[in-house]
Amino acid sequence: MFMKQNVLITGKPGCGKTTLVEKVAFALGERAGGFTSSEIRGPSGRVGFIILTLEGKEGMLAHVNHKSPHRVGRYRVNVGDIDSVAVPAIEEAVRAGRIVVIDEIARMELFSDAFRGAVIAALDSPSRVLATIQRRGDPFLDRLRARPDVTLVTVTPENRDGLVDVLIREFDDKKS
Repeated sequence: MFMKQNVLITGKPGCGKTTLVEKVAFALGERAGGFTSSEIRGPSGRVGFIILTLEGKEGMLAHVNHKSPHRVGRYRVNVGDIDSVAVPAIEEAVRAGRIVVIDEIARMELFSDAFRGAVIAALDSPSRVLATIQRRGDPFLDRLRARPDVTLVTVTPENRDGLVDVLIREFDDKKS
């Protein structure tokens, strides 16, 4: 499967986008940089999300108890950690010429102008980008999906396991 310079992974919530990107990033090892996100679980279920760079730095993306004017559902978004953890991880991956992993480009992250700028800069750079992107329509997200240098891949529970090897081969190619 030949894909364009940048690959954006989309699909319904819970379909396996993050797991897919984590598996590909792990397989690529030091050739990849950037960040993933995961849930923070409490006794009553999900209470927030963390940002984890591929180099091991952690920040809080959002939490039900965080004090912030930026809200998505019941979660309060921590723009400070997006700007101080996620954005530098993207920028460093670009500077180092690595494959840039961004999980994810969605409503929470878009509260940060610096994040938006880092995403555009990564997509415009010679580095390849592997990112997850929410399905919901948004003018910024719609522009990213419509870029001529982007392949949009929809993940489903049925195809997610097979996509791991496809994406590893794609990013393991010499053009990465």
